[in-house]
Amino acid sequence: MPGWFERVSCDIGAAWAIARKDMKIYYLKPSILVSSLLFPFVMFLAFAIGRNAPPGTLLPGLLAITLLFSASSIEPVSIPIERRTKTFDRLLAAPVSVQAIVLGSSLSGAIFASAIGVATTGVGLVAFHAEIIHIVALLVALAFTSLCFSMMGTLFAAYRTENVGEVMSLLNLVRLPLLFISGVFIPYASMPAWGQSIALLSPLTYAHDLIQFAFDGTTRFGPGVDTVALVLAIIVFQVAGVFLYRRSRE
Repeated sequence: MPGWFERVSCDIGAAWAIARKDMKIYYLKPSILVSSLLFPFVMFLAFAIGRNAPPGTLLPGLLAITLLFSASSIEPVSIPIERRTKTFDRLLAAPVSVQAIVLGSSLSGAIFASAIGVATTGVGLVAFHAEIIHIVALLVALAFTSLCFSMMGTLFAAYRTENVGEVMSLLNLVRLPLLFISGVFIPYASMPAWGQSIALLSPLTYAHDLIQFAFDGTTRFGPGVDTVALVLAIIVFQVAGVFLYRRSRE
């Protein structure tokens, strides 16, 4: 038991050190600010303009889009850059577990997205005259959605390249379709049966549903199912990331 506890403590400490390093270096990179702030805003405007929906009902969609892009934008930039400078190779060679490396890289994106999500919520409450009905559901949605899509970004950054654009291109092949199959742009109830089946495989479907529940109390799957689905997605991304980065270490 003491050996297990020491290993877990060491991994947590290493993960936090990696996260702090990424936060200090990469948060203000222009490519990250564009992909995590400007791009989601433009996507939201394209979605919202011309719709007759009350402004308050658009806030869950804006928040879901923002969390998706801001959470998954740190690692696809930081890891290829560090491959180019060989610092990531030194990290893989360090006496640190791969689990800690994947978790630490993901934590930096999750914290960044959570902060952006809180700011977006504050602006949205004032601009859209919305209100929060279930604050706990919103906090859970912010934390788990941010960590989920940050781990997705870390997973895609496992692609062995030193070119940020290559990782971002691959990532966008997944991020953009997620917007259209997850109930953000097209309501889940309006999708055909095959579309609803595909939507059930998307973590963004459950993230958006949980955020919507927090703001207006409506939900299709229930907050419990949404939370469990996000946790399962986090576990899947973590396990897949550990597998891919362990192969890079060999």
